[in-house]
Amino acid sequence: MSLDVIIIGGGGHARVVLDTLRSMQANVIGYLAPTKASRMPVEYLGDDSSIRKYSSTDVELANGLGSVGSQNLRSMVYNRFKERGYRFTTLIHPAAIVAADAEFEEGCQVMAGSVVQTGVYCGENVLINTRAGVDHDCTIGANTHVSVGVTLSGDVSIGSHVHLGAGSTVIQGISIGDYSVVGAGAVVIADVGSDQTVVGVPARRIVK
Repeated sequence: MSLDVIIIGGGGHARVVLDTLRSMQANVIGYLAPTKASRMPVEYLGDDSSIRKYSSTDVELANGLGSVGSQNLRSMVYNRFKERGYRFTTLIHPAAIVAADAEFEEGCQVMAGSVVQTGVYCGENVLINTRAGVDHDCTIGANTHVSVGVTLSGDVSIGSHVHLGAGSTVIQGISIGDYSVVGAGAVVIADVGSDQTVVGVPARRIVK
């Protein structure tokens, strides 16, 4: 990447993003966060309002927020800076295995140890976290988080704003609707509608 990069956020995922960017030989000039983070080993640039010091033509952004409390927070930050004209860089860690024809929209992140197979499509701001496996011909909607160690079998369709909890598994051909949550370790063997939460083995819906 040719532009300098600013990370949004200063927590744990932001440090993972920083490591990924450095592995990609990117020039990270600092991070924005409400307060200075004690463990973020790069310059603190101020809170979000400090972005006005940097032209959208000179820098790209990297989303350093994971699913903290609400998956919506990550997408809200993404949309806020997009509305100001900034672009988010797409990250693919060198230790990820990614098929040549996999498609990623702006701001996607594929972390170390992940495998993304042929025919996969990921919408904007998708996070495929450490050691996740996304098999052939899966579709993942915008602002979805595929957590650490998730397994998506072939031909799975995931909506937007979905959270797939750590270690969960979705078998082949399943669809999961927008804004749904799959609990950690769950095994999804039937379609899940929109705005539903499922947990367990096999995964069953929790009525809110």
